[in-house]
Amino acid sequence: MAKLNNEDIIASLKEMSILELNDLVKAIEEEFGVSAAAPVAAAAAAPVEASAPTEVSVFIKEIGGSKVGVIKVLKDITGLGMMEVNGLLKELPATIKENVKPEEAEEIKAKLVEAGAVVEIK
Repeated sequence: MAKLNNEDIIASLKEMSILELNDLVKAIEEEFGVSAAAPVAAAAAAPVEASAPTEVSVFIKEIGGSKVGVIKVLKDITGLGMMEVNGLLKELPATIKENVKPEEAEEIKAKLVEAGAVVEIK
């Protein structure tokens, strides 16, 4: 049997009906243990991942029961002094950090929640 080149294969495929092409695809899948649907599923998943936010902001909504604990954590996170942190907490909700990576925002939230605060990430 003579070896077929790409042009011969394509010319042969152009002459086939949709049903014949479907049968061919099924036969190739069975013969080689592959699936023609797998690349489509992977390509469809990519846009979903791309829509995840790359930067978020952290807001404190409530101080909670331990104001001193929350103030200590806020001083560490923001680098502000005691007076600045107290001023920040006078009008809630207040922005703690803006345009940070989601991972960093989750770490900040965990520290503040542990201290008793109610925190939101947007």
